[in-house]
Amino acid sequence: MAQLCGSGKRGRAVKMVLCSLLFLIPMAMASSVGRSRSSSSRRKLEVQKQLLRLNKPAFKSIKSPDGDIIDCVHVKHQPAFDHPLLKNHTVQTRPSFQPGERSFDESKVSSKSKPITQLWHLKGRCPEGTIPIRRTKEDDVLRASSVESYGRKKHLSIPQPKSAQPDLITQSGHQHAIVYVEGDKYYGAKATINVWKPQIQQPNEFSLSQIWILGGSFGQDLNSIEAGWQVSPDLYGDNNTRLFTYWTSDAYQATGCYNLLCSGFIQINNEIAMGASVYPVSGYGGSQYDINILVWKDPKEGNWWMQFGNKYVLGYWPGFLFSYLVDSASMIEWGGEVVNSQADGQHTSTQMGSGHFPGESFGKASYFKNIQIVDGSNNLRVPKGIATFTEQPNCYDVQNGQAGNWGNYFYYGGPGRNPKCP
Repeated sequence: MAQLCGSGKRGRAVKMVLCSLLFLIPMAMASSVGRSRSSSSRRKLEVQKQLLRLNKPAFKSIKSPDGDIIDCVHVKHQPAFDHPLLKNHTVQTRPSFQPGERSFDESKVSSKSKPITQLWHLKGRCPEGTIPIRRTKEDDVLRASSVESYGRKKHLSIPQPKSAQPDLITQSGHQHAIVYVEGDKYYGAKATINVWKPQIQQPNEFSLSQIWILGGSFGQDLNSIEAGWQVSPDLYGDNNTRLFTYWTSDAYQATGCYNLLCSGFIQINNEIAMGASVYPVSGYGGSQYDINILVWKDPKEGNWWMQFGNKYVLGYWPGFLFSYLVDSASMIEWGGEVVNSQADGQHTSTQMGSGHFPGESFGKASYFKNIQIVDGSNNLRVPKGIATFTEQPNCYDVQNGQAGNWGNYFYYGGPGRNPKCP
């Protein structure tokens, strides 16, 4: 350095330039490292703020065998009440009406009924007056593309039966196999959903089976309430099958989230944790397991309620969260959805349902049975005008029918990539 930058007439101009560069490069590198550290510090601070916002003080914490921590949080301290319009909200401890009933019969949700099992139940239960909340960990937030996007869907992922075109498949990356009804006013939906553990190819992909309660157009004003089971490594950090919900009032742009990861859904039940693992799951050619999900609008209070199983009323979405759904839904959908990221230039091998096509039938293909809608008289009814939809039936397909105690049912799903789905 001294020789290069020392005095000397020969090549003095060249030496001066080289000398300047030798001093500037370390400074630039130091500046870059400084910016990187500053950015990292800001992100870490944002993550910590998010964790403080989501993880409310717990009365009791339970370590689940799958690694989850379930916090028993006082019902009035849950994330829902961070919403400005819920600051002085009086919790509705039960729905005024249940579908098919003149008024809600609390005896029908007795805790003495046969329990629906989530893995954390093996290690304890939450006391009355609290609700179980899956604790959000730092790694959960860091897996998201940004702190703000954590717990939110990235794209409009509602299947659009009438308007879907082949080019939309690659644009959104979401694929579906569903049955649906439209053209009437709907006040809820119900189904018994076969539970599986589909294989996921890429961590940023997911596979789910759910009910969609939809209002409005498929534009920026779409209202949606969704509930079912999903496998999502990106959201949960593992490949477990988990109970989930989602809601949005603006087509996933700025409102809504999964489970209790934002203010919105008000939980009242102390036995079932949103986002927690469900077990056991069905095995190919072996025992089959189901969950029952019912979502309906309370005709008196106007809130949208969710029931899990035959006994557990979990809580409600306040009606004011929505625009179209403040009145009724205009479409109901039941079925499966996957993300096809085509990471290696081929269709994903992420499975939907059991990972097998509908033609394999019971014990091998996944199903929904006893699908119903809630009508304007608050009664559960057989849906009229059921139609089916899938973007690529060689990848994932759907077949519906009607029979005996299964009522209206359908088999759905598939393996994704195969010789006919390259």
